[in-house]
Amino acid sequence: MLSLPLAAEQRSAEVTDWAARIGWVVGLLLFVALVYWLMRQGWKWRGSLQSDLPELPAAPAAPGAATLAMAGRYHGSTTAGQWLDRIVAHGLGSRSRVELTLTDAGLDVVRPGANDFFIPAAQLREARLDEGIAGKVLAEGGLLIVTWEHGGTLIDSGFRADRSAEHTAWVEAVNALCPRGPAPMNALNITTEGPAR
Repeated sequence: MLSLPLAAEQRSAEVTDWAARIGWVVGLLLFVALVYWLMRQGWKWRGSLQSDLPELPAAPAAPGAATLAMAGRYHGSTTAGQWLDRIVAHGLGSRSRVELTLTDAGLDVVRPGANDFFIPAAQLREARLDEGIAGKVLAEGGLLIVTWEHGGTLIDSGFRADRSAEHTAWVEAVNALCPRGPAPMNALNITTEGPAR
């Protein structure tokens, strides 16, 4: 007879404390929202620090015949030689799909859903294969890095073709188009020392 009330008490003890559970869920959601807000403020702060970077050039009306074309992904831009120093000004920090077209006039970067830009041939410095750029690390040679000069700053922009076998041809073509070959980093007071990968 005594075992029945005891069993009833055990069953009633299993009832969930909804107020505490809702409080934990609301607290967790507020914490996630705070972290997201802080990340967004950091992104805006970085953009304001880079506000001296001039507007990106637009493609000329007659860029000339295409030497190479490639579809793939744009993975971001950094200060040349500083693979973690992401540039976010003018939308350069936004990852997106990309269509690259190389002509005698330069490199046309078309990004659906993001800012397009054009790198005139005179501003190209070099192209190389690398494995990482600002939060994206791939197998060795998995990224096509194009170094270019804009507003007195050397910039590395990272691209990955849908067919990575195209990268080698792009390195050769871009380097052939560069006016004087790679610019020495220290000529523009840019250090090449960065964090170990």
